[in-house]
Amino acid sequence: MSPKRIVLRFGTETTVKPIVYRLVKDYDLVVNILKADVNPQKEGMMVLEVTGEQSEGGLDYLRNLGVAVQDLNQGIVRNDEKCVMCGACTGICPTGALYMERPSMEVRFDGDQCIVCLLCTKVCPMGAMEVHL
Repeated sequence: MSPKRIVLRFGTETTVKPIVYRLVKDYDLVVNILKADVNPQKEGMMVLEVTGEQSEGGLDYLRNLGVAVQDLNQGIVRNDEKCVMCGACTGICPTGALYMERPSMEVRFDGDQCIVCLLCTKVCPMGAMEVHL
């Protein structure tokens, strides 16, 4: 069974709950946290890979808690015609999916490492990083 990539968004009342623990213990899921921004005083966001036969039950559990669950079925692509190889995206990419190849100093993109955090789309001055659904 291949992992399902999802984005979770939740409010302050949920940030103090052990939601990942419950997914593992109660639904026997394997959870890989790709990115997380969780703070008890504000909203939380996590990008997860979830594997297991009871994944839909686990996702229903999250929805019942008020967690917004979004399938990560979109992807990021680089428009090579727009990219000027400035490297602005490489410093902000949290997974290293965007990196500067040396000695050519060309920006490279490894889509398999991308967690679709959208940070590159915000910092690219040329708009070369694009979201595809």
